Amino acid sequence: MARRKIVVAGGGIPGLSLALALRQAHGDALDVTVCDPGLGMSALRHRGRAFAVAAGGRRMLTRLGVWSEISHAAGPILDMAISDSRLRDPVRPVFLTFGPDGASEGQVAGEPFGHMVEAEFLVEALLAAAGACGVVLEQVGIRHALPETRSIAIALSDGRAASASLLVAADGAKSRLREAAGIGWVGRSYPQMGIVATLGHERPHGGRAYEHFLPSGPFATLPLVDGGALGHRSSIVWTEKAADVDALIGGSRDETLAEIERRFGLNLGRLVIEDGPSAHPLSLGIARSFRAERLALLGDAAHVIHPIAGQGLNLGLADAAALAEEITEALRLGLDPGSNEVLQRYERSRRFDTFAMATVTDGLNRLFSNDVLPVRLARDLGLGLVDRLPGLKTFFIGEASASRRASPRLLRGEAL
Repeated sequence: MARRKIVVAGGGIPGLSLALALRQAHGDALDVTVCDPGLGMSALRHRGRAFAVAAGGRRMLTRLGVWSEISHAAGPILDMAISDSRLRDPVRPVFLTFGPDGASEGQVAGEPFGHMVEAEFLVEALLAAAGACGVVLEQVGIRHALPETRSIAIALSDGRAASASLLVAADGAKSRLREAAGIGWVGRSYPQMGIVATLGHERPHGGRAYEHFLPSGPFATLPLVDGGALGHRSSIVWTEKAADVDALIGGSRDETLAEIERRFGLNLGRLVIEDGPSAHPLSLGIARSFRAERLALLGDAAHVIHPIAGQGLNLGLADAAALAEEITEALRLGLDPGSNEVLQRYERSRRFDTFAMATVTDGLNRLFSNDVLPVRLARDLGLGLVDRLPGLKTFFIGEASASRRASPRLLRGEAL
C-alpha cells in the first residue's frame, strides 16, 4: 500500500493529540505533519493558563504516554460545591455537591472526575512526545488548500507545496481553512468576558472546586497543585459583564485583588495574585458542518462554548479521539482516510455531543446569569433536588467525565 499522509493545521492541544495518536497507532506506515507558524511559541502562549481535563481526557493522555510527564502539574478535582447568591449576600449556601463516590458507568469508584492541568506543561509534553514518535513539526502556516480526486494540494506560507490524503483544520475559532472551504458558522457573542488568573492562598483547597453563581455570571475556583509563595494555589475563571471588566481589573493590583476577594472569600486565608488576570471575550459557535472535501474540523475550529462547565478542551480531545478512531479503522481496512465516508462518520460521532454540550452550557449561563427572583427560587430548588437524587448526580458526573461506554476508545483508555 502507498503511504498515506495527514496534515494537521494548528499546534494546539487537540491538534497535537490527534497527530500523536495517529503516529503511535500506525508508525512509519503513516506520515503525520503538524503545521503552525507559532509552533515554537506554543508553550509560551499557554503560560499562566490551566484547563479542566475530565477523567476521559486523562485516560486518553495516559494511553498516549503523556500523563506521566505532566502529572506533577495536574491537581485532582476530588469534589465540587455549587452555590447561588448575590455578591452582597452575607452567606453563600451550597445547593449541590459532586464527589467521586458517585462513580458512573465506565468510571472507577473514587476516581477524580477531573484534573486541573497547567496548559504550558501539557503542550510541552505533547510536543516532545509527537517529535519523539516521528510527527513532523513544521513552524509554517498554510496559505491555501485545494482538494483533488485522491488528495488535497496544500500551499505552505513559505512557498513550498505539499499533498495529503486529509487536511485537519485545528486552527482555532477564526479558522481560515474553515472559511476558505465555505463552511458556515452559527453563533453569537456573549455580553460577558471571561477573566482568568492564578491565585496563591494560605490554606489547602483539599481538591475541592467551587462554582459560585452570581448575577453577572459564574465565578469558579479550581484547585491547582501546591506551590507558590503561600504554599497553595487555585485558578479562577470569572465571568463578568463585558462593560464592567475594565473597572474591575483595570485598576491597581490591590484594587483587583480586593474585587477577587469579594468573590473568592477568605476561607482559604490570605490571597495573592500569582498570574494574570487576563480577560477574554466569550462566545458560542458551531460550524454548520465539521467537514468538507478532504478537510475535517477539529476543536475550536468546529465549536466554541461558554466556559461555565469547563468542557471546552474536553470537547476538543473527544474530537481528536473520534477522528483518530475513524482514520485508523479506514487505514486498517485499506480505505482512503480522507474519503467522504470516513469524514461523515466522524461528523456523525461528534455532532450530537457537541450540540448538546453547547445547548447545556448556553442554557446554564442564561439560567444563572440573572437576578430575577422567581428564576432564582426555581433554579435553587432544582439544584437541591439534584443533590438529593444520587442517580441523577451519577449521570451528570458521567457526562462531564466522558465515562460512557459509547465514548471513543481513547477516552476509555483503550488502544486504537
